[in-house]
Amino acid sequence: MAGNETNESTAESREVQYDPTSSRYNLYECPDCDNIVLALGRDEPPMSCHDKPMERVTDLEMSVQPPDVKQVLLQAFGLPKAGLDICLCVIGEGPLSANEVAESLGYDRSTITRYLNKLVELGLLERSELNREEGGVVNVYHSVDLERMRRETLIGFYVWAGEAAALIEDANLTKQDYLEENPDRDLPEIFWDSFPED
Repeated sequence: MAGNETNESTAESREVQYDPTSSRYNLYECPDCDNIVLALGRDEPPMSCHDKPMERVTDLEMSVQPPDVKQVLLQAFGLPKAGLDICLCVIGEGPLSANEVAESLGYDRSTITRYLNKLVELGLLERSELNREEGGVVNVYHSVDLERMRRETLIGFYVWAGEAAALIEDANLTKQDYLEENPDRDLPEIFWDSFPED
């Protein structure tokens, strides 16, 4: 029991709360509808809604667990530790062939190839052909332009965050419908079964 209490208190101490005075991002909402916008590094409302500037959110009370970069990469891009290691290796030492990455990291060649292809698909790395001096051609991998990488990863994350926000909205609407139809009952555990797991 003491162990659980320790874990819970540690989790609570790590919680973060949105602070519009010091956050590196801003949240804006429409005063007339439920439209909410996330803006990174902007001082002014990024857009209008109903022909009015959106207003900065200032009254959020909910705290969340701080994100971990590895978990973000895993959840948003399906990129676990091996994929992150491979990406960083190519960015730091590239251009490299799959064999050279495998030798550098000690991962199985099939793992290297799978994640290199995934990283190219995500737009984090580029693949090109290199003519060997002894003849033949080999695929080599290298980093994309850093500004392009920044843009691609942010947009990719925003797509993932948008999908997550849509799931939360679906859950809230489903919960609201259930409670309206069953005003005298608590929300059952099976409520979550209505949302498919990937």
